[in-house]
Amino acid sequence: MAPRRFLLAAAGGAGLLALIYALAGSAVIAFAASRMLTVGLLLEAFEPDERPSDPLVLGYRGDPGEAFGLAFETVEITTPLGPAPAWWVPAPESGADDALSGLAAVYVHGVAGAREDGYRHLSLLHARGIPVLLITYRNDLGAPPAPHGRYAFGMEEWEDLEAAILWLEGEGHDRLILAGESMGGAIAGQFLIHSTHAGHIVGLALDSPALDFTPVLVRVGEAIGLPGAGLLAPPARLLLSLTGPTDFSRTTLIDDIAGFDRPFFLAHGQTDSAVPYAISARLAARRTGPMVFITTQADHLQSFAEDPDRYRSAFNAFLDTAAQDLTQAQDGAP
Repeated sequence: MAPRRFLLAAAGGAGLLALIYALAGSAVIAFAASRMLTVGLLLEAFEPDERPSDPLVLGYRGDPGEAFGLAFETVEITTPLGPAPAWWVPAPESGADDALSGLAAVYVHGVAGAREDGYRHLSLLHARGIPVLLITYRNDLGAPPAPHGRYAFGMEEWEDLEAAILWLEGEGHDRLILAGESMGGAIAGQFLIHSTHAGHIVGLALDSPALDFTPVLVRVGEAIGLPGAGLLAPPARLLLSLTGPTDFSRTTLIDDIAGFDRPFFLAHGQTDSAVPYAISARLAARRTGPMVFITTQADHLQSFAEDPDRYRSAFNAFLDTAAQDLTQAQDGAP
């Protein structure tokens, strides 16, 4: 009997140690993620030593006139928390694509990013004659701060995107392409789920989209060096939700985006160190609607930089599909 009691005691001790590790590991991930979502700390972490001079390189700062010599207007979007600035870049006077006339686009940057991060999309959309609105949202420079001083992974920021959509509608634009990168993808997804204006979106373009918070937490745990981060991430998400101020239980958007039945562009690098590529792979596998999916070997948001010509070709194929879709809708085709 002694050996049996010893084995039971050892098993119980191992189970207790495993429970302690699970609790402690989940708390560590939750704490790290909380700091990651804290506005000031994240902005400092992403501040580069030197800004690039090429507006098509991520991290460039400067308005569309400084970047490309484009005419633009700084407009004020009335968000639920107060006014937020945005850049409105009108369509070019010539070279417009007739099949895409009447469209406008809105770009949503990722966590701790800026409007300028959308210049790659701006260059592609402007070349096809599509005007673009590059927005800010809560916690951005010049935009209202959130009362709790954190990013909410799209759970709150989508309301600021909705305010921008309302501005576009007020300007006569009711057929829109929505482009989002990283957490901007989560903001776009939450908008499509919650907003009564989601029907105005006729095309969706996402790059490295953070459409599931749990895999992002797994990546946080792996970066810390915690074994079994995949098992620790779900309770870490629960702990973050319980401690507030944001409920992260509704941050899995893959099925919702898979169900978007209009033209869809998706780009993601397989070596993404921030938002796991597996998120986009799962999404692509579940899509039934039209889709252009470009897979690269790039790190986070670097698919364009890896092969600009390939990215442009894929994005233009997406716009061609959108044009065809709009033409069929206008002609009353099924």
